[in-house]
Amino acid sequence: MTRVALVTGGNRGIGKACAEQLAAAGNTVAIASRSQPDAVPDGMHWFAMDVTSAESVDAAFSQIEDQLGPVEILVANAGITRDTLVLRMSEDDFSDVVDANLSGSFRVAKRAVRPMMKGRWGRIIFMSSVVGSLGQTGQANYAASKAGLVGLGRSLAREFASRNITVNLVAPGPIDTDMLAELGDDARGAIVDAVPLGRVGTTDDVASAVSFLASEGAGYITGATIPVDGGLGMG
Repeated sequence: MTRVALVTGGNRGIGKACAEQLAAAGNTVAIASRSQPDAVPDGMHWFAMDVTSAESVDAAFSQIEDQLGPVEILVANAGITRDTLVLRMSEDDFSDVVDANLSGSFRVAKRAVRPMMKGRWGRIIFMSSVVGSLGQTGQANYAASKAGLVGLGRSLAREFASRNITVNLVAPGPIDTDMLAELGDDARGAIVDAVPLGRVGTTDDVASAVSFLASEGAGYITGATIPVDGGLGMG
């Protein structure tokens, strides 16, 4: 069955891979981001959205609903980082990351869920991180935002379960993205050494988990956090 799927931050990296796999599964896919991508893949639709603005979120959802129909699968992937040690971290460094990653996910989920309730079917997937459970030097703001998503996701899972809406989280570990590429060779080497599988993951590794959670076959899974981290989260 064709569903309408929305991936925030779907213009690159993990979000783009999620959009591609959801489209390959036969869904009608909308991608949303603040800036327009250089090219929108065939069969997908781009919409401008800033998840830090409730007005922007509402406007984008209204356009999607008018053009494609109500969103039935939501992948809340948009997020930012501002890494620095706490002693150097400004109030804005902390609050802006939490606003984009945690509050932004709340905004899009709140806007998406009412039509899902009316249709009595929905999939909401939040993009957390292994850092949310392990912590990471220089990422107190990012870790706090990703840990907060777990509480948000489990609360929504309980609130909307009676309407056949599942809410789950995917928690990637080190993934081969632009963010990881910014690290030096020594830092990347140390990360790989800590991963039991001995490698960094790919964006498709994460997207495969997302695609499954969005499927009909995952209808009895809700409130779960699925690690995609090569075993790093085991400690």
